[in-house]
Amino acid sequence: MHAPIRCAWCGADPVYQAYHDTEWGVPLHDERALFEFLILEGAQAGLSWLTILRKRQGYRRAFDDFDAERVARYGEADVARLLADPGIVRNRLKIAAAIGNARATLALREAFGGLDAYFWRFVDKHPSRNAWRDISQVPVRTPLSDLISQDLKARGFKFVGSTIVYAHMQATGMVNDHTVDCFRHGEIADMSR
Repeated sequence: MHAPIRCAWCGADPVYQAYHDTEWGVPLHDERALFEFLILEGAQAGLSWLTILRKRQGYRRAFDDFDAERVARYGEADVARLLADPGIVRNRLKIAAAIGNARATLALREAFGGLDAYFWRFVDKHPSRNAWRDISQVPVRTPLSDLISQDLKARGFKFVGSTIVYAHMQATGMVNDHTVDCFRHGEIADMSR
């Protein structure tokens, strides 16, 4: 039996492959999970996604399983606790952004009903389906990610530049960026119908 063909970015690392095979690009509508990806994508800025995936359980533990209400109430003692936690990226700006983004998420819920309604309205609730033949064709940002980034920033979110937003869109299935030779491309397209 041959190994399945995957997107070139995940290589042979089993952590990357598991993430690619089970999560990346799957249309996601769970509020907690959408908040988790928003925080993790921001934490990844300047680092590899594999670094963040390897720290994911540490993040879940440290950030109360990404309960936005709880994270929004974090104070200075929590910041000190997080800065001392080797299970996460100990960057004061990223930690402050995660807490601020939890607060902004609560405000967003008031305005839109939640992250699901907010993000998916930008694509009319249907994932964009791309047909990239090579990983080099996949963009790192788009006019839509520019627009969402600007809107998030205006709402007080931090670490939500266009590249981070596009990665969030890819991760949560707002866009199917699996290359056409990847076994997940068709599977994800079938989920989106």
